[in-house]
Amino acid sequence: MEPEMISCRKSHHPEKVKKDLTVRLNRAEGQIRGIKRMIEEDTYCDDVITQLAATQSALNSVAKILLEGHLKGCVVDRLNEGDDEVLDELLVTFQKLMRK
Repeated sequence: MEPEMISCRKSHHPEKVKKDLTVRLNRAEGQIRGIKRMIEEDTYCDDVITQLAATQSALNSVAKILLEGHLKGCVVDRLNEGDDEVLDELLVTFQKLMRK
């Protein structure tokens, strides 16, 4: 992560959401290990690509959950505090998501 991107702000996700995100990320981590093994074992390219797509979908679902929480929590809170800079940050975030 670039030094200027590191923030001292923190998210405040409910424990249920954190557990869900952790489960999803653990699953994606397992998929990545499986893909690595497929590469090492010379698995047919299309099968590897299928697994890559499934893993990307799993990561996208994590991003969607985080984005929803960010919009409903962090962004609303900062706007209510009069911090309009959060809108510029949000635009950058959307641009990052759209690059995929």
